[in-house]
Amino acid sequence: MKPLVRYQTALLLRSQRWLAPVLVYVAFLGIGVQAGEPVLDSMGYAAAGLLPVAAWLVRVCVTQEPDAARACAAAAVGPARVHLASLLAAVGAAAVPALAGTAYVAVASNPASGDHKVAVPLGSAIVAGLVAAGVCVLTGAAVGALGSRPVLYGRGWSLTLTALAALLTLVLAPSPAQYAVHDLVTGSRTGAVHVALVPLAAAAVLAAAAAAAVCALSSRRR
Repeated sequence: MKPLVRYQTALLLRSQRWLAPVLVYVAFLGIGVQAGEPVLDSMGYAAAGLLPVAAWLVRVCVTQEPDAARACAAAAVGPARVHLASLLAAVGAAAVPALAGTAYVAVASNPASGDHKVAVPLGSAIVAGLVAAGVCVLTGAAVGALGSRPVLYGRGWSLTLTALAALLTLVLAPSPAQYAVHDLVTGSRTGAVHVALVPLAAAAVLAAAAAAAVCALSSRRR
């Protein structure tokens, strides 16, 4: 599996199609994260922006390979393994802005509550931010996987439904991403740091289930 993931990652890097989602995320942080703002609020904002970025990167990775090259790889190792490698490459790519964004927030933000009256332990805030970022990346990967081939092939429909699903998973309560971001924002009011371990586990299960479903479907549609 590692060679396949490296191959998919190399394709992504050479294609430079990762630039658009990463630059959008950089702009998102530049607009929404200001120096001196409460750290937990900024961590929540930065994590939320990762969900559509991860979904976007998944769409890029599962469609970047030419059909002939994908057919050759599928013949050699099976279509499910090829598709899984694409998903793992996308998650790995999304982890880079997640780490960078969390580091930027930690440096730029004020380690205090929303009213700037209660000190917030910066180390704990960074851990909570990283966990929330992981939740949003995994949730976004699940959204991107279910909104791309082999589930949906039409570009217009798949783009529309992926964007809508990304928005809904950020605002609807059953979503692990919504819980993780909400924990950071509400914790900022009192200076309490909540590490979203349960949402992280739920997001991991969701991403694994989505990956298993689309990989099984890719084998049947070979």
